[in-house]
Amino acid sequence: MNLKWKKLLAAAMVSTLLIAVTGCGSTKSAEKSGPDKVIIGQSSWIGFAPLYIAEEKGFFQKHGADVKIQAIESKTDSKTALAADRIQGVSTDISTQVMNAAAGIDLVQILALDTSAGGDGIVAKKNFKTLEDLKGKKVALDTTGGADYFWFQYLLQKKGMSLKDFDVQNMSAGDAGAAFVAGKVDAAITWQPWLSKAEKTPFGHTLMDSTASPGVIVDTFAMKKSYLKDHPKVGKAIVAGWYDAINYMKSNPDDAIAIIAKRIGEKPENVKAELHDVQFYDKAGNMKYFGSNNNGEFYEVTGIAAKLWKDLNLIDKNITAANIIDSQYLNAQ
Repeated sequence: MNLKWKKLLAAAMVSTLLIAVTGCGSTKSAEKSGPDKVIIGQSSWIGFAPLYIAEEKGFFQKHGADVKIQAIESKTDSKTALAADRIQGVSTDISTQVMNAAAGIDLVQILALDTSAGGDGIVAKKNFKTLEDLKGKKVALDTTGGADYFWFQYLLQKKGMSLKDFDVQNMSAGDAGAAFVAGKVDAAITWQPWLSKAEKTPFGHTLMDSTASPGVIVDTFAMKKSYLKDHPKVGKAIVAGWYDAINYMKSNPDDAIAIIAKRIGEKPENVKAELHDVQFYDKAGNMKYFGSNNNGEFYEVTGIAAKLWKDLNLIDKNITAANIIDSQYLNAQ
């Protein structure tokens, strides 16, 4: 190769390299200026429904976050996904957030989503009227954790009772409801639609539902602290998107219900009925639940969950409510 061709080849290589470098630089710049990308996990529970609306209507994008919701029904799977950084946030009940924190996931709850207002309950045969009546009876319950397990333990502790007082049959909340309707157990701790289905049987009734203890079964949204540190605007974007979704549900109920029905695979009329069983926390509701100076009911319930799980040897760490709750994102606009 003569000197002329060598010079031409060298010039071409330099040009190609400059184009590649320039291209990379512009891509990074575009990524940096665009909305932060984040994946959050949640089950199909109706209490998380406004997040679908926020994603569908572009509310998260409007506030600066590109949020993708990943369906994860199992609490164990969502914990694993958080630990492995496959998701950066999760919607679940307070007691499960405590368990995740005790498992070494450095998370913080930044938003209260909903409280069960009759959506969870204890169904039993009609001859059983109180918790005490169920002693020694077959009771279906998910003993792996979760809202209903926490709620039942909370109720038992108030009564000076424990799981040892019952013949507990371990199964998921949905399977527990199905087992009761099929007449295989004397009682079940479950949720809608199984409460309604139990009421329609000739032998069953709702012995108690979550309206008896408002503010105890509460779902929250939590994110990994490391992610929030690197992406500080995402926390506020998600909170603001949630507020927008709550407002949209009030102003455009039919479209909101249609979006939810599509995402969770339910008929709109069923979604409409199920929405009566939850109470969503809007901005004012969050402000009240968080309280000021770490003295809101949020801190109290988180503390109860932490103590209960530790007393039952389900966690081996002391979890302090203030370490896994952060109110700085609540004033998002």
